[in-house]
Amino acid sequence: MDEYSPIAATLAQVGSRLRRVRSERGVTLSALAEATGISKSTLSRLEAGQRRPSLELLLPIAQAHQVPLDELVGAPEVGDPRIRCKPRVRNGRTVISLTTQPGSLQAWKSIIPAEQNRPDPVTHEGHEWLYVLSGRVRLIVADHDVIMGPGEAAEFDTRLPHWFGPTGDSPVEVLNLFGPQGERMHIRARPHSRAESAP
Repeated sequence: MDEYSPIAATLAQVGSRLRRVRSERGVTLSALAEATGISKSTLSRLEAGQRRPSLELLLPIAQAHQVPLDELVGAPEVGDPRIRCKPRVRNGRTVISLTTQPGSLQAWKSIIPAEQNRPDPVTHEGHEWLYVLSGRVRLIVADHDVIMGPGEAAEFDTRLPHWFGPTGDSPVEVLNLFGPQGERMHIRARPHSRAESAP
């Protein structure tokens, strides 16, 4: 293992952490040896960094001190998986990007105010998938004009004239997935009806 790697650096600090945890609790090496079944000399060498830490040694020590193993070892924290969303307003619509990495497929949430209910179809390269979170959405794609409710989804070629917005007096919330032309949603599985399953 590279002595300058993050793992090696973490392991190098284990001994001093073990000594600090033990001293904070006022536990002697003899008492810890009795509680863990690990010899006093092994514990001493472990704290001095002269013995490589292993799970067989660290687990009994963590149990004796009643501390989580990662706290005893000083394992690096796992990155926060939450997406820090920053709403932006585009053409009167609040848009929240849900995609943190650049790439062909982009996702975002749109909040469309009630007053944006006048159709203004546009065209552009790409393919879009739309899912209604709340409210009633009017979707126009070429000659199709449909009303969608929460839980309904649509998929369409954005080269066709299209527009979507609220109906009635309430805003709507939708999820959008957009990809370049030819890239479509890939559904891994769909339910089978009994008629489809019958031989």
